[in-house]
Amino acid sequence: MPGDTARSPEPGWTDPDCPVARALDLVGDKWSLLVVRDAMDGARSFTEFQRRTGIARNILSDRLRKLVDHGLLARTTAPSGRRQEYVLTDAGRDLFPAVLTLRQWGERHAFAPGEAHSTLVDRHGTLVPEVVPTGADGGVVDADTSQVRKTGHAPSAPTGG
Repeated sequence: MPGDTARSPEPGWTDPDCPVARALDLVGDKWSLLVVRDAMDGARSFTEFQRRTGIARNILSDRLRKLVDHGLLARTTAPSGRRQEYVLTDAGRDLFPAVLTLRQWGERHAFAPGEAHSTLVDRHGTLVPEVVPTGADGGVVDADTSQVRKTGHAPSAPTGG
């Protein structure tokens, strides 16, 4: 649900009016995103997160605490009753499109042509298609066809003819 993750502007926000900056303040370090990625892939226990990421125990403890505090993960008791597990909340699951887009960017720009890498498939085993943002008119939206409207500022006049 919108607004569940973050509260009103805090003194620590990098840029209080920018959704990108606030999101990065919450999950912008590599370890947080890798923990979220692995939670999306089924990791639940501290040990699983540590094994999958190779993260130091103290850093993992800190990131799990922050992700729980920010409402992206919830801490639950494992069915055995002997340990804690971490599960994605709705806010954590809402990061899926961002992680998917980052993955697809990495596939295009972080590997040499033909270099092997993991792939993301849907429940039928088919590769997940490329994410392409589109506007209300069905046209592709990109950096050249969109603009940011800052709070407290009048919208810019359209350019071009």
